[in-house]
Amino acid sequence: MISGISENNRKLLDNLARNREGPFSIKDAAKILHQPEENIRKTLAYLARKGWLSRIKQGLYIIVPIGATNPQEHKEHPWIVANRVFAPCYIGGWSAAEYWEFTDQIFNSVVVVTLRKLKNTHMKIQGTDYVIKCVNKKYFENRKSVWFENVKIFISDPLQTIVDILDAPYIGGGIRHVADIMQEYFNSTYVNDDQLCRYIKQRNNKTIYKRLGFLIDTLKIGSENLKTICKQNLSLGYSLLDPKVEAQGVFNSKWNLRINVRIR
Repeated sequence: MISGISENNRKLLDNLARNREGPFSIKDAAKILHQPEENIRKTLAYLARKGWLSRIKQGLYIIVPIGATNPQEHKEHPWIVANRVFAPCYIGGWSAAEYWEFTDQIFNSVVVVTLRKLKNTHMKIQGTDYVIKCVNKKYFENRKSVWFENVKIFISDPLQTIVDILDAPYIGGGIRHVADIMQEYFNSTYVNDDQLCRYIKQRNNKTIYKRLGFLIDTLKIGSENLKTICKQNLSLGYSLLDPKVEAQGVFNSKWNLRINVRIR
């Protein structure tokens, strides 16, 4: 329940609301309000106890909307939280696939691709589970900014989403779900073979060509030209179709893959 608020603290909240969309840190608030961080730290903690702010994690807050039914349980949208907590980052994998309408499956967790080096690749914040993939800068060449609830966030563009899940099928929900996403992609208006190949080349992982070619071949999707390009760019040796699954199954010499998950 929200408790009463003094005139000074109301002005403080109004100032924060005008100058900051989405989550803000103690440092952000101190800069906006022109006050020492230690003073702001105590003020924000007090306002959170009174129900005017909601704490996302230590040192990170959001303003609770007036009229919120359960202020203490108020939560920011998980994508907005992710773009603040894990920055520099973007929403990717199955979460981006949902956004681009490549899947109807509803996942209870959010995939975040970040440049930060984190020990924990699974986190829970405000009740939401996050699956985190830590990467280098080449992954960030094709992320896209979108406005989400008046906050600018980053998400992988449609083709980057496809390359990401072929590179690491687990962030696409496993290779079986990746196969479903690929079928929807090839039925969408986003198909662009030339650009897709440029993205794959940027990634410098030829296993992507193997998985893409195999799925095109097996599911009878995509173009013959794209399948030919995949065939011309195979690396030597066998790779696992799904690297998160036990190394078993037949060896496919056409695509240099060990088929450790049955697609069809």
